[in-house]
Amino acid sequence: MPKIVFRDEVQHWIGQGARLVEVLPEKQYREIHLPGAVNIPLQKLDEETTSRLSREQPVIVYCYDFQ
Repeated sequence: MPKIVFRDEVQHWIGQGARLVEVLPEKQYREIHLPGAVNIPLQKLDEETTSRLSREQPVIVYCYDFQ
């Protein structure tokens, strides 16, 4: 179930083995992303691309946006 989480919660979940997924386009991902994050651009976020993520660990999806 989707939920907004804040920095301290993200750090906690990463410590518990959560997977970070950055949804910006690949070019922007290459320029800057959090360590350990995988890139699945929002336009490609579907059942096939997410099938590589474990259903056994939490997933944190984020987008670094300058707005």
